[in-house]
Amino acid sequence: MMDATITATRIETPFRRFARNFFASKVATLGFIALLLIVLAAIFAPVIAPQNPYDLAQIDIMDSRLEPGTQNFDHSLTYVLGTDEQGRDMLSAILYGVRISIIVGVVSTVIALLIGLTLGLFAGYFGGRVESLIMRIADIQLSFPPILVALILLALMGPGVGKIIIALVAVQWAYYARTARSAALVERKKEYIEAASGLGLPPLRIVFHHLLPNCLPPLIVIAALQVASAISLEATLSFLGIGLPVTEPSLGLLIANGFDYMMSGKYWISLFPGIALLLTVVAINLVADQLRDVLNPRLQTQ
Repeated sequence: MMDATITATRIETPFRRFARNFFASKVATLGFIALLLIVLAAIFAPVIAPQNPYDLAQIDIMDSRLEPGTQNFDHSLTYVLGTDEQGRDMLSAILYGVRISIIVGVVSTVIALLIGLTLGLFAGYFGGRVESLIMRIADIQLSFPPILVALILLALMGPGVGKIIIALVAVQWAYYARTARSAALVERKKEYIEAASGLGLPPLRIVFHHLLPNCLPPLIVIAALQVASAISLEATLSFLGIGLPVTEPSLGLLIANGFDYMMSGKYWISLFPGIALLLTVVAINLVADQLRDVLNPRLQTQ
């Protein structure tokens, strides 16, 4: 019996241990399942959506502002969540909107992570003027509210998916730079870094092959949280009308389209996209919160 227990312990891989710790929380498991369903719905939106809400040939203005559960004039399509002022099926519009919001949030977070991580590692490892320059730029960036920086950049560049990704990267990279620099300052004093330097390894190899893997856990948690933050910020900018164009509306723009009809009883035009945005952000935050607990070395040693 003891041999079987020892064998089972030996074959437990890091991934299995991570999965076991992560799914130990029912709330985190529920958040992960919800996030997985949302991502799959976004990926397969063109397949599962009842209509393409941005194909003018499939939209009839006579179907505008129909209540949830109403059928179109020839009874070929049921608008489960109703339609907006342009006659678009709200369910289809939400699926496409979630797709754009997730793409913008994930892409901007990944690019900001790569930039901030690289600058932070160099600042923490090399120190001196390199560290001072990078950290002063990061301090200047963090001294301004993110939405203000994004508003200024989009006012100069104009709306568009690529431009809003640039704006989101500009307001996110400093968080990763400061976190990576703090982690690098701690790790560079350890023996394995001193041993690598004593062996005469190139600085770039030390930074990316030895220092980087040990600085990743806190950055992964921040990145997961920043995806939700980026989606929320993009929705705010689109709601204000300076984010994504009308031809590529995200959840924020869908909410803005129905804002004027809230007091007239056409609640569904803004309500359902708002619920979709809320569920997406909450699911991401639940997963990120559990990642923080699982990747915390103090909790792993208990």
